[in-house]
Amino acid sequence: MATARGLLGTLILVALSVAAPLRAETVVPSSQSQITLSFTPVVKAAAPAVVNIYATVVVQRRQSMFAADPFFDQLFRDFGQVTPQIENSLGSGVIVSPDGLVVSNHHVVGQATEIRVVLNDGREYLADVLLADQQSDLAVLQLQGAEDLPALPFRNSDEVEVGELVLAIGNPFGLGQTVSSGIVSGLARSVASVGDGRGYFLQTDAAINPGNSGGALVDMAGRLVGINTAILTRSGGSNGIGFAIPANLVASVVDQAKAGETRFRRPWAGVTGQEVDAGLAEALGLDRPEGVILHSLHPASPFAAAGMVAGDVILSLGGQMTNSPQEVIFRMSAAGIGSELQVIYLRDGTRREAAVRLIAPPEDPPREAVTITGENWFRGLSVARINPAVQAEMDLPPSSEGVVVTDVQDLAARTGLRPGDILLAIADQPILTTADVARATQSTQRFWRVDILRGGQRIGMRFRL
Repeated sequence: MATARGLLGTLILVALSVAAPLRAETVVPSSQSQITLSFTPVVKAAAPAVVNIYATVVVQRRQSMFAADPFFDQLFRDFGQVTPQIENSLGSGVIVSPDGLVVSNHHVVGQATEIRVVLNDGREYLADVLLADQQSDLAVLQLQGAEDLPALPFRNSDEVEVGELVLAIGNPFGLGQTVSSGIVSGLARSVASVGDGRGYFLQTDAAINPGNSGGALVDMAGRLVGINTAILTRSGGSNGIGFAIPANLVASVVDQAKAGETRFRRPWAGVTGQEVDAGLAEALGLDRPEGVILHSLHPASPFAAAGMVAGDVILSLGGQMTNSPQEVIFRMSAAGIGSELQVIYLRDGTRREAAVRLIAPPEDPPREAVTITGENWFRGLSVARINPAVQAEMDLPPSSEGVVVTDVQDLAARTGLRPGDILLAIADQPILTTADVARATQSTQRFWRVDILRGGQRIGMRFRL
């Protein structure tokens, strides 16, 4: 009993010694940096490469005597004198090359007639647009006479994780350069329309306001994570939901601008599809929604060349998960034409892998572009036969075919036709080729009927010229 009692006491002492908390050693801070968390070093490194942009746009506005009456103003919207008006916009940009290459948003500078760029240190430069792409909402500028400028390095945006600290640097409300802090709130935000762009974005809660567009989203190493482009708001101010274009796509656009391109050339997918939701996942026998299911493939599609067929589900592209068509396009655009991406896809419940070689949209069939000339009521009308390249340029659906209006000038401007209209018939003559347009418009009749597809809607236009 004594032995047992002694053993129990020993166990209690051991238990108490194990359960006793370790005492934290008290250390007195020895420097200011140990007392205060500061973003100052990051700001000092990144801020000089973020610029303020002032853009001037000349807009042709029609002065109507019915401007105060919504009904008659709409009814007589094509009447009245057209006068040019100057509009000014402001935004931000990021220097990405010491020789003065600057990235900003398309909606800031895309239509500008004059662009003035002011650096953080007060220096000013005039700028020219080298490349502008509305779909990605990106534009690349060249500062005139610039050299040895501070530039931001690119971060691999595929490595960015939710929760990372980031800083948004820009020129909100024209106040001058301003820094706000936050975190990466979300990845792979496939939003139908943000700013001028559509597609794939990073989300942040760092305060972004009007004027921040085109500014930098940087990480704690001072590297460019993305280009701030838009916010979701009801009041017009920041609600903590901002979007940035990922740096990998920005880098691809910059590379093409350096190569002399004036338009951003995207690889062509040649497929239609949709994201797999809960209903589709159940029908496909998946344990959770994931991937993009293919509905159709063009015979020349690089995915078809890789052996894929309708009904396959793309799970990842280039080693990154893809859960929406926008993500597929983003991965391809960031990689660029000529690259090869590994695709993992699902067919009949079996995972497969293939290599997809990214190609430019093919010019097949030939576009056979035609512009109507001579003494003709449709003089100035430019049309082209629809092929994958024309679909990409005119932002047409992959299923579109026939002949599309590419430009409207001179007398043709009176017809009401617009670029992007698909011609179905002119004067009751079916339009299948651009030669059909040239023949159908030769008549000297004054009353015309033109059948078109506009925005997916069939429209019959009747007019007298």
